[in-house]
Amino acid sequence: MPTSTSDERIKNVKIDRDLITVGLMDGRIISVPLVWYPSLMNATPEQLMNWEIAGGGYGIHWPDLDEDLSTEGFLRGAPSPKKFNKTA
Repeated sequence: MPTSTSDERIKNVKIDRDLITVGLMDGRIISVPLVWYPSLMNATPEQLMNWEIAGGGYGIHWPDLDEDLSTEGFLRGAPSPKKFNKTA
């Protein structure tokens, strides 16, 4: 029986005007709308490009913005909770 090995660690990140696209080590590519993450949507191009792979390869950190995103959140299709918790 064939088994598939998933490796959700981040291999590369591309950010454009509308999307964050993350390539995973296992070959999967995930694209999510930038609008899901207000702090990124409102960032300058320089702030957006200043990211680093964090969390053992499972996350992206923007030090200038104090923003962290994970492959788990991307795979769940989860927008930033900050956007939706303003009424809580």
